[in-house]
Amino acid sequence: MEKGAIRIAFTGPESCGKTTLATWSAAFFDLPLATEYARTYLEKTPTYDEFDLLQMAKGQLESWPSGALVADTEMHVFQIWSSEKYQRVDQQILQALNEQLFDHYFLCAPDIPWEPDPLRENPSDRDRLFEMYQQELVAFNRPFTILKGDLTRRQELIKVTVSKLLNT
Repeated sequence: MEKGAIRIAFTGPESCGKTTLATWSAAFFDLPLATEYARTYLEKTPTYDEFDLLQMAKGQLESWPSGALVADTEMHVFQIWSSEKYQRVDQQILQALNEQLFDHYFLCAPDIPWEPDPLRENPSDRDRLFEMYQQELVAFNRPFTILKGDLTRRQELIKVTVSKLLNT
């Protein structure tokens, strides 16, 4: 796999390091970064409904360039978010989930302190949600690595994993 072709995504519950690690990875590997579109959307429209969630998912998809990519979030986030908030998942999100193309996923464990943020909704449910993410990645047969521990430990695991992907 050429460096220019690698696509990696960060996923997991709120406040588990996705943005920090995606930003670092994009800089370290000199790859394009797709930020979390939902954050931009919710900063403009803090109250949302199921239709808005679908618009956020579409905006996220549109933010992904073809070719190399480090994604701060991906469609499993929207799938679990919708399932938790509305007890269903729109078919368009499911279709996008089935079609998204990443070479590897990094599932961020919630073993770091919660950081308050007005856009976050689940401060005390991160472990249960983490299990849901892990189950979904397995169910969809996604290649993934769980990131645990402090920032340095997580960065080292990302370096090793991505280096292996680039050398295959």
